[in-house]
Amino acid sequence: MDPRRRVPRTDAVLADARLAALTERLGRAVVKDAVARAQQRVRQGEIGPECVTDAALAVLPPHPTSLRPVINMTGVLLHTNLGRAPLSPAAVEAVTAAAGATDVEFDLTGGARARRGRGALESLARAVPAAEDVHVVNNNAAALVLAATALAAGREIVISRGEMVEIGDGFRIPDLLVSTGARLREVGATNRTTLDDYRAAIGPRTGFVLKVHPSNFQVAGFTGSVEVAELTGLGVPVIADIGSGLLRREPLLPGEPDAASTLAAGADLVTASGDKLLGGPQAGLLLGRRGLVDRLRRHPLARALRVDKLTLAALEATLRGPETPVHRALHAEPAVLARRAAALAEALHRAGIEARAVPAEATVGGGAAPGVRLPSAAVSLPERLAVPLRTGDPPVVGRFEGGRLLLDLRMVAPARDGEVLTAVLAAAGGRGRP
Repeated sequence: MDPRRRVPRTDAVLADARLAALTERLGRAVVKDAVARAQQRVRQGEIGPECVTDAALAVLPPHPTSLRPVINMTGVLLHTNLGRAPLSPAAVEAVTAAAGATDVEFDLTGGARARRGRGALESLARAVPAAEDVHVVNNNAAALVLAATALAAGREIVISRGEMVEIGDGFRIPDLLVSTGARLREVGATNRTTLDDYRAAIGPRTGFVLKVHPSNFQVAGFTGSVEVAELTGLGVPVIADIGSGLLRREPLLPGEPDAASTLAAGADLVTASGDKLLGGPQAGLLLGRRGLVDRLRRHPLARALRVDKLTLAALEATLRGPETPVHRALHAEPAVLARRAAALAEALHRAGIEARAVPAEATVGGGAAPGVRLPSAAVSLPERLAVPLRTGDPPVVGRFEGGRLLLDLRMVAPARDGEVLTAVLAAAGGRGRP
């Protein structure tokens, strides 16, 4: 019989209970495409007609998105390519709760319109009492754009040459600011800027002084900079971009600025990221004097930069909820990490895989705390396992060091050690030592 005549009908295959259930989760178009590919394999003689359903099931994605959950074992806590801060379980639950219709901008008691995202904003204000008012936009770059547009379009922003930084992928702070219609008034030298440099640049066209924390590099040697407290007497607003999103001081990161201390030092406005050391969703935080924040909130550009209900929900849960995964990873005990690495390495060794526990150093990443090294522990494996681990389910991403693949445990919750063990065994294909 001609194999073409034996290809099962599409509607008959889609009626299978397993495919019908996946249609509800993934969508009819996705499931139908998988069936069509399986039918084509029948036409080509690769599989029998009875295998169409199984073949379609095998190629269907596990999730409705192409994004795949990854186990971050790079030793970089805030890995930009891996989405920076993972949300806490509380934040994940909040996103799910906010996925449908919500009262994001509605007063259920009075039946009238209410302030958008008031719960998240109130939580942020409580977390930083030094801020008279707060606002949230979709990332820290957006916060700077809004401030520059509202306060300095057609005017000047005074900034130290040593703080005109590039923060990754060719993205430069000066280019961002100039795009708003503001002019930059550069002061000082690359390595040294004094208060007199700022004072000489202040004039009637000054919109504000911008202090940028150079968070992804360090300058050592003959250097000098001006602190926020010294800039507050110049007679113009002082805006501080602290970058990484610390709301309060972190003893483990003494060189990283925080919002509370920066406002206490006299900054009129602080901008920061939500998805870095705060451990929340991507967001730009604006905290400071009530008049300035209100001016930014009412600017027409603020509407284009506003965050959605899911971000507001995740941010509120992050601010109000339990410790975040980033906080736990930052404070992980090196001795505990070493014991976990040893247990994993021993289990893999018993399975015939060349594995050993080694000391390691983790970093904060995400443009935060440059130069800070966090003692950690890792499982050292042959390099050949890197690709099968990255393409496994779930993908496990480590780093290369000294001709070996290191799986650093600092960013991995202890409850996931079993998943890591299973992933490595699967990546090795049961072959053990080569």
